[in-house]
Amino acid sequence: MWFTGKIDLSHHKDVLFAELITEVKSAAPGARLTYNLRAKLERYSRADRKEIACRVKDGCAPLFIACKRGHVEIVEYLITSCDADIEQRGLYEVPDDRSVHNVTPLWCAAVSGKLPVIRCLVHYGADVNAVSDSGSTPVRSACFMTHLDIVAYLVDCGADILKANYNGGTCLINSVQSVQLCLYLLQHGAKVNARDIQNKTALHYAIQEHRFETTKLLLDNGADPYARSRYNDDALQTACLKGAAQIFQYLIERISYDPERLADAHELIGSTFLDEHVDTQTALSHWETAVKIRMQHGIDGKPLPKRPALEPKSAFGNATEFTTSEELRTIALDLDAMRIQSLLVCERVLGPYHKDTLFRLMYRGAAYADDLRYQKCIDLWRRALEIRVEKDSILYSDTCFTAQALVRLFVDLNLKSLDIMMNGGIRADEDPKFEDVHATFNLLANKISYCRQLLDIRPVYKRQQESFDRILKCLTHLIYLLVETAKTGEQKETVRESVRALVRANPHSACTGDTLLHLCVSRLNTIKSSYFTDDNQLIFPSMPVIELLLECGAPVNARNESKSTPLHVAANPYNFYSPLVKLLLEHGAHLDQPNRARDCPYLLIAGNPMNTICLISYSSLKCLAATAVVQYHIPYHGQIPATLETFVNFHDASH
Repeated sequence: MWFTGKIDLSHHKDVLFAELITEVKSAAPGARLTYNLRAKLERYSRADRKEIACRVKDGCAPLFIACKRGHVEIVEYLITSCDADIEQRGLYEVPDDRSVHNVTPLWCAAVSGKLPVIRCLVHYGADVNAVSDSGSTPVRSACFMTHLDIVAYLVDCGADILKANYNGGTCLINSVQSVQLCLYLLQHGAKVNARDIQNKTALHYAIQEHRFETTKLLLDNGADPYARSRYNDDALQTACLKGAAQIFQYLIERISYDPERLADAHELIGSTFLDEHVDTQTALSHWETAVKIRMQHGIDGKPLPKRPALEPKSAFGNATEFTTSEELRTIALDLDAMRIQSLLVCERVLGPYHKDTLFRLMYRGAAYADDLRYQKCIDLWRRALEIRVEKDSILYSDTCFTAQALVRLFVDLNLKSLDIMMNGGIRADEDPKFEDVHATFNLLANKISYCRQLLDIRPVYKRQQESFDRILKCLTHLIYLLVETAKTGEQKETVRESVRALVRANPHSACTGDTLLHLCVSRLNTIKSSYFTDDNQLIFPSMPVIELLLECGAPVNARNESKSTPLHVAANPYNFYSPLVKLLLEHGAHLDQPNRARDCPYLLIAGNPMNTICLISYSSLKCLAATAVVQYHIPYHGQIPATLETFVNFHDASH
């Protein structure tokens, strides 16, 4: 009977909690819990009431939901009559950015704009500086929602407006959309030049959001217009990159910049108007102003130089920047020439490593691809990849993103060309060129060994491992493309030398241990890129690539993390192709070599109805003897020659 009573009590609590949640969620503004529900709750001890009130559904307790909805009467009842945990955290989805945070009831009420609830919570001792899972205080989050009345109340109650979140974001940074809120914070001690994790100040954010009045307020209160972000952007450069024309004009009128800086700024903002808004007239106007500034402040009739001086690059058609009004008028007749000028300006003024330089290279390349001008896209994406590899290495996700886009473009162009030829057409002029493919291959292959060594250093970062594996897949696709695009004897020999060097480096997957040969016998070896919306193009297994790898010394019996050889992968029904399996066997692949699951290729192949290979021809007495030694646990370590011991180990799943 005691046990049954325990079950009944638990069931009654479950029912009561369900009623409580339902009422809190459906209550009208200003409502209380119904008399009936309060009566049921108060039949229990305070300890039981607290246990019921602190239960959670969908990540939230009743108190949290009441705070979010502004039910102050219910909030007070749950605290005073049910001893609800005033700091019990719940999940809150921020409306503006759809992010979900683990926060206190006070934080939730602050973001929801429920001042009466906040007063109630503070009265009963809620911590006004309790942080969310991202380190954000209630007052900082109220700033983000521009609830000035709540910010003022929390500050009066001791909220710390100087406390930043884990990314360094301050209350002032969160408030740039409201001049009144910024003014209040500054009057109450906010640090105008406090920086976040990106080294940005509130002034940077005000400018990038085109907040003109806030920008003026911050500058009037001591904001440093020369403060540089992580990407080296000060106030003027930020205005240029965001196309904030009104702020740009205000800055150059208020602050004394030297002529060269002014000219650079006009060139950069002109580039932004061209790239972001396709506003050629505004772009030309700024560029013309830059020409005049350089001429007015030049020496001996020569304009101020454009620094740093950059060597012409093939990616930009070896074009150079305009220096005179005549050159500018010529460029104005050709939109494509203007776009190249914009890229030249960005790389010179911002530097090649700046995120906007790289973004504009990728964006312009994608625009060329949309216009079916594929070679121009290839040129720009190759340039972006060169910069990425030099700046961040192949372990960086953005490098991987760029490489995948470029290689996928190569593959798609090649497959389209093959399709045209199969239908009696002629290969297109926009085919991937051997020189481009080989240069891309070298760019990635030259870094592969060094980066693989880095992955063995602790701690290991999964994202870096995944980037490495994606680059490895890119290299296998580039080998395929090298085989496809190499036409002359010299090019084919270059391919063999390049692949031979890569095979010697013995790169293998950081996550699965797959070698180049493992990857190239698998249909799962595909490349994904957000620039392409269609399905992945299947090019593997590829017989020419596998033949080349074997010719260049790829180990045919190499094992991955699951102890599977390339033959195991090829024998999988999903990948099975008799000529491929036969090719591996002819190069010494072992039929009876078990993997960790003790599966042997022999059984996989023999059981495949598509198999046409006489397997007995590839079974040697040597292999059968090694299998028997392992199967019957015959001691062999130290009793046979070392070379034979290695051979027997191949047939032992425990090695």
